[in-house]
Amino acid sequence: MASILEDVKKMIGPSASYDVFDPELIIHINSVFSILKQMGVGPQDETFKITGNREQWTDFYEEGENLEMVKTYMFLKVKSIFDPPQSSAVAEAYNRQISEFEWRLNVEVDPAKTEN
Repeated sequence: MASILEDVKKMIGPSASYDVFDPELIIHINSVFSILKQMGVGPQDETFKITGNREQWTDFYEEGENLEMVKTYMFLKVKSIFDPPQSSAVAEAYNRQISEFEWRLNVEVDPAKTEN
């Protein structure tokens, strides 16, 4: 299984072995984890963060949880910060997708959902 950092790098473009931008990507990834915590997604005891290639998605959420969309959300948010699209139409499409994933993630972790 690939690490969180490697997966994000692959989706953005650089190969996993190209590590020039790793410090910047790690900062952006950790910022998105802070946003996810505020949304109630992932561990709530403390903000999850990565320090390099060791952390995997299963460290953030347990297998069986319906949170695979976190990966796409992470990519869209990091891409928008790290390498924003030049086209306003593409930027708007990213923003719509980000908003939809935020809504869906909120629905997925809604405490009222488990009370019924």
